[in-house]
Amino acid sequence: MLDFLDFSFLDILDIVLVAVLLYYVYKLLKGTVAINIFIGIALVVLIWKITEALQMEMLSGLLGALISLGAIAILIVFQPEVRKFLLMLGSTNFTSKRSFLKQLKFLKTEIYTDMDVEAILLACESMSLTKTGALIVLERSNNLDFVKPTGDKMNIEVNQPILESIFYKNSPLHDGAIIIKENLIVATRIILPLSKKSLPTRFGLRHRAAIGITEKTDALCLVVSEETGKISYIKDGEFILFKNHNELIETIRYDLN
Repeated sequence: MLDFLDFSFLDILDIVLVAVLLYYVYKLLKGTVAINIFIGIALVVLIWKITEALQMEMLSGLLGALISLGAIAILIVFQPEVRKFLLMLGSTNFTSKRSFLKQLKFLKTEIYTDMDVEAILLACESMSLTKTGALIVLERSNNLDFVKPTGDKMNIEVNQPILESIFYKNSPLHDGAIIIKENLIVATRIILPLSKKSLPTRFGLRHRAAIGITEKTDALCLVVSEETGKISYIKDGEFILFKNHNELIETIRYDLN
């Protein structure tokens, strides 16, 4: 009765790989509505495997049929997340050791970033006072090389005066988004994919573009509205609420790490 407990090295490797895959999927879905669906599906699969191991043929057969028939429905429900996952894999440069290892950074328990979040927020607040429109993309583990060719390549260290000068209305670089990787502005005048999500009329193309890139990747976005001067923080295609400057800084630092 306990034959199924005899483990070989391949069995242990199989379990570890499945655990890593499930953890990666959880990290991808964390903070979205789809996480509850994922947990429900995972519980059904777990019960199915338990009934299969205990040779409960009728129940395991029923659950197996339910899972196989629901595969197409799962793909439909998780369409945005599947696209995000495949886009991440497709944009990974496996020939570069540094780039490949960065995609696996979720295995680390703690990650440090040198991004100067304080300078970025101070620039946003200054631009907010003058109602200067801005769209700032903070790159995380997902590679954004697929959108960088739409703009101008840069290699400038982040600081408040540089950010404000880029988005100054008479600057040739102010149109479009900028991408910040670690603590460098790596691209300006970027054209981002637009979200098809229905938004209130008070939100313009900057907000729609910010939602679009955060739906497809794990990037974070800061938007300064040209009409109202309000600062918006967007993650996973959703607006993240914050009370004040300090709370927003801590939230961004937490999300980056």
